[in-house]
Amino acid sequence: MVNIRTEIISIQDTIINWRRDFHKNPELSFKEFRTGELIAKELRSMGLEPKTKVGKTGVTADLEFGIGPMIALRADMDALPIQETSGLPYSSNNDGIMHACGHDGHMAILLGAAKVLTSKEKQFKGRVRFIFQPAEEGLGGAKYMIEDGCLNGVDEIYGLHLWNYQNLGEVGVKEGPVMAAADMFDIKITGIGGHGAAPQGTVDSIVVASHLVQSFQTIVSRNTNPLDSAVITIGQIKGGQNFNIIADKVHLSGTARTYTEENRRMLKERMNEIVLGTEKMYNAKIKFDYNDGYPPTVNHSVPAQRVLNAARKVVGDKAGPLYNSMAGEDFAYYLQKKPGCFFFVGSSPSEDKLFETPHHCSHFNIDERALFIGSSIYLNIIDDILGV
Repeated sequence: MVNIRTEIISIQDTIINWRRDFHKNPELSFKEFRTGELIAKELRSMGLEPKTKVGKTGVTADLEFGIGPMIALRADMDALPIQETSGLPYSSNNDGIMHACGHDGHMAILLGAAKVLTSKEKQFKGRVRFIFQPAEEGLGGAKYMIEDGCLNGVDEIYGLHLWNYQNLGEVGVKEGPVMAAADMFDIKITGIGGHGAAPQGTVDSIVVASHLVQSFQTIVSRNTNPLDSAVITIGQIKGGQNFNIIADKVHLSGTARTYTEENRRMLKERMNEIVLGTEKMYNAKIKFDYNDGYPPTVNHSVPAQRVLNAARKVVGDKAGPLYNSMAGEDFAYYLQKKPGCFFFVGSSPSEDKLFETPHHCSHFNIDERALFIGSSIYLNIIDDILGV
């Protein structure tokens, strides 16, 4: 049985309306202009004094209760470059842009918590900072927020993700890594082309590329501890001109994912070693560029226990199990600076077909009752830390 906070029940229509407004008016990374204006307007209506243009297009606001710790709660704001096909009555008004990851819900959840907390000024000791962050989808908005001081004075930070890989009423939380480092690599192979019937004297770039693809997989299967998680994916191969021409150039690109910095370094080093060895083996020229993406998202022990306790008050023993993901999340940057926890609120709109509406698909949607669970957990966290 789910135990939604009564204060959240009283404003549930408002929370849903916020989410649907955000969904209907999505904006891409660092272009969240209308979104930021609406958030700032709502925060002002609650008696807060929001700061705008933090981290370019982000918004923050502090709620002061008195002397005590400062707890930050964060929601991301940006949408994705996807043409929506959900058919919802509040589908995107913006062609080719869609909230297909749940950030619309994250903002509504945090606004809901803010609305309740601003009516309880005498019940706590400490401060709450509401962080609405732009550009989570690949551009690292968290780094820009940190550079603009969003963590100054913060003692702990919490964030959540609506999670369609778990059913409504489930909350995933644990200490340690919960999302992966998300790195990218780009490889350009230059060989010597020629006629497909006369390979002698050529350096076949497609053969070289094939060797790299196969060899990279041995890093995961033979260099990584079987109890650890790692992924190397070649997502793109481009090369060749015709069926009877040996290709002189091939371009590969892909991603590497790990849960630890140790494995992250190891993958990068081994990939580079394999590239150098392959270059000598085939007498090819290979340009290898490896770009660090988001670091692993690693929860701290005490904050993770706080979230688990707060979640159990809402969903009981359905709190704890986590559907692990090798996806990346820039909340990791906050956790490198401050103690905190990133957790997952089950939001699948179909219990029987759990993976029917995955994140980043054009028909993405959530069970909106998950919004009330998220807001309730945030309130329980603040009660636990700042309660008198």
